[in-house]
Amino acid sequence: MGMDQHGRTIDYLRLSITDRCNLRCLYCMPEEGVPPKSHDAMLTLEEIASFVAIAASEGFSRVRLTGGEPLVRLGVVDLVAQIARTPGIERVAMTTNGILLPKYAAALKEAGLDRVNISLDTLDPQQYAHITRRGDINGVFAGIDTALEVGFNPVKVNAVVIRSLGQDLLAFARLSCDRPLHMRFIEYMPVGASQGEHGLGWSKKDTIPNEELIELLDEQAQAAGLGRLIPLTEGSRPEGWGPARYYRFEGAQGTVGFISALSRHFCGECNRLRITAEGRLRPCLFSDLEFDVKAALRSGDNDKVRRILREALTAKPDEHHYQVGTERLMSQIGG
Repeated sequence: MGMDQHGRTIDYLRLSITDRCNLRCLYCMPEEGVPPKSHDAMLTLEEIASFVAIAASEGFSRVRLTGGEPLVRLGVVDLVAQIARTPGIERVAMTTNGILLPKYAAALKEAGLDRVNISLDTLDPQQYAHITRRGDINGVFAGIDTALEVGFNPVKVNAVVIRSLGQDLLAFARLSCDRPLHMRFIEYMPVGASQGEHGLGWSKKDTIPNEELIELLDEQAQAAGLGRLIPLTEGSRPEGWGPARYYRFEGAQGTVGFISALSRHFCGECNRLRITAEGRLRPCLFSDLEFDVKAALRSGDNDKVRRILREALTAKPDEHHYQVGTERLMSQIGG
């Protein structure tokens, strides 16, 4: 497994396979979508699979497919199958908005996908349509139900918490009581240098620190008769690759997690590299430093790809130092 210069084990690859999406979430991309790129500008499925094989030979054992929306990429099921068969790859996961899961979930499970994270930032149908600019929340719940039916485990629901939206946090938390779902609240990160300025998202003022959020949700849950949030120990948390802190309500089927990217950053536990759909390797989500993997892959020089991987590992910073704005939008990075 890879080790960076700060002694962290880096064995997790977040792989964006497209910058396209069937939604237009306010904080992720502009209403007209991202500018279209030529087919040649993007990694082919074969190049993605080749990169994963090389990364596996360097110690990477876990892969998460992201986007944009990964399920809009043609051939995604075959790609999952190829990655799952790659020697050294132990787990394959996906982050999705869930809308296309009713169509693809069974085939993805059979291909070797282990788990899914489903993004859902509100439970209000009108607010969901506003945030996504075009989405139908019923499609997301159909996706959640299908993910549970085909046996993905765990199934996690990710909500970015934004102060000015006034989301019903308690209703989100109740999802973990009624179903074996793992509800995770994520601090809003204003990634993309111009989003707040040009109305494509919100500002840093909309970030609710997780300590404040936990206290607020705990108070609301007690007032509603759910009881207190019970902290979970290492052995009782849902299996995962990230830094969430988990809690449970008494008798609940699932859990409630909190991911603190800004207020209580987890850089010391960071275990990942990201690669964009254009083949740019990013050591840190919050930094614009990137390494060109695509050219090396197309040269057929696998040793050069390995050298770039090692260089990216060496370039991982100790922490993001509260840098939050980057040149790329979130859809172009692959969250």
